[in-house]
Amino acid sequence: MNAFAMLFERLDASTATSDKTAALVAYFREAPAADAAWAVAFLVGRRPKRLVKTVDLRAWAGDAAGVPPWLFEACYEQAGDLAETISLLIPDGTATAGEGLAWWVEQRLLALSSLTPAEQRTQLVDTWSALGGTARFVFNKLLTGVFRVGASEGLVVRALAQVSGINPETVAHRLMGQWEPSAEWYRQLIGADTTDADWSRPYPFFLAHPLEAEPAALGDISDWQVEWKWDGIRCQLVRRQGRTFLWSRGEELLTGRFPEVEAVAEWLPDGTVLDGELLAWRDHAPLPFTELQRRINRKTVGKKLLSDVPCRLLVYDCLEAHGADVRAESLRHRRTRAEALVAALPSGAAIGLSPVLNVATWDDAVATRARARETNAEGLMLKRSSSGYGVGRRGSDWYKWKVNPLTVDAVLVYAQAGHGRRAGLYTDYTFAIWDGETLVPFAKAYSGLTDAEIRQVDRFVRNNTLEKFGPVRTVKPELVFELAFEGIQRSTRHKSGIAVRFPRIARWRQDKPSSEADSLDTVRALLHG
Repeated sequence: MNAFAMLFERLDASTATSDKTAALVAYFREAPAADAAWAVAFLVGRRPKRLVKTVDLRAWAGDAAGVPPWLFEACYEQAGDLAETISLLIPDGTATAGEGLAWWVEQRLLALSSLTPAEQRTQLVDTWSALGGTARFVFNKLLTGVFRVGASEGLVVRALAQVSGINPETVAHRLMGQWEPSAEWYRQLIGADTTDADWSRPYPFFLAHPLEAEPAALGDISDWQVEWKWDGIRCQLVRRQGRTFLWSRGEELLTGRFPEVEAVAEWLPDGTVLDGELLAWRDHAPLPFTELQRRINRKTVGKKLLSDVPCRLLVYDCLEAHGADVRAESLRHRRTRAEALVAALPSGAAIGLSPVLNVATWDDAVATRARARETNAEGLMLKRSSSGYGVGRRGSDWYKWKVNPLTVDAVLVYAQAGHGRRAGLYTDYTFAIWDGETLVPFAKAYSGLTDAEIRQVDRFVRNNTLEKFGPVRTVKPELVFELAFEGIQRSTRHKSGIAVRFPRIARWRQDKPSSEADSLDTVRALLHG
């Protein structure tokens, strides 16, 4: 555990990629296989489920620290992080933490699931006494389910490739899909035999860069394939050994949630992997993303939901054909393969092709992009026709060119303190728009202000609080901010009757009084714009 805590400190102490990679390589070269397996899991973002109620953690930690509940809550509000609050308040004991990471995870953390609340309390108090400093902090982060560290999955892959001597693409592929951390699994992860690909496993996704320059800077448009950028779930359909698997870009297995797509996939030949976008789809057009959300988290889908929210997979790439990895082929050739596979499916099936758009000039592309919202798309994808299918966000072959966001001027009405780096500052905001003479809550936003602006708003909140509701403060409706968002639709769940997608603060409108903020009628007009 101490070795993993030291790795955490080294990763947190530097912003240099070379330093982080060196720290990871040093750890994996020395760590026992079982410890290394759990380290990989945590470093790539796999976290154990929270096994103890937060209210119990606060109470037990306060008792162990010998502080009353009000003082513990005050410390938590100031620290902004429960794991850090517990680590700082409880005195270090005299015990030593000589066991490895795997022991602490399996015997002290995961074992909590089989204990009564009283037994959980005893075990946690013993654990807090045995661990000190960074080791205790890391354990608490795992305990509360919010462990994060300054190392991307790509850096972990790079380090494991250096340690094992195998290529990074193989390591990345082995990390895809479902696996359980264990010593045996880790030895397979870095094993020299690279013919062991799990037949249900997808390939690492190739990602696009945001287009920041003018599109003409990309050269001749004839060298590029132009498609819609859909607002759905990026996924891979894997058809091998007579079975179908749907994998999201977040490496979640979606099999069983989209039976209409899986039924059509049975027509595909074995050894096929397609890359595409899952969309809620009706009458030859995509439905808003919120409709798709009704299907995403449902492990089983009833007849009514299937009827209300039919879904479709729009294919835009072929990664495997007849069991052969074709990612090294050009996009032009892979597209031809995808077209042939989809053409052989039944007419009107729940699997179709994402169209290649007919644009002859970059001016045509600009005009097409301006119509994206008419098709419920987010913009355009620009892909070099000669490009292979890579791993992650590499090179300069794929770009996403999103439409400009929609904007609304809204009034700050509620504020709540943030967490982590923003602990102790009011940084979580709720904004409202006018409905006649009344301000109606419209959206929440947490990002977009500079550190200096955050401090200014924090002072305003503290000096202009009207009411307090737990951690939330109602403030004088005086500050106006321009909010940007990607999409808008009607909603019965929100008081304003409107829901927006990805809201964030675009700028502080210090030039506007609150009376000049936008109205609900103005926002409703965006629904038809």
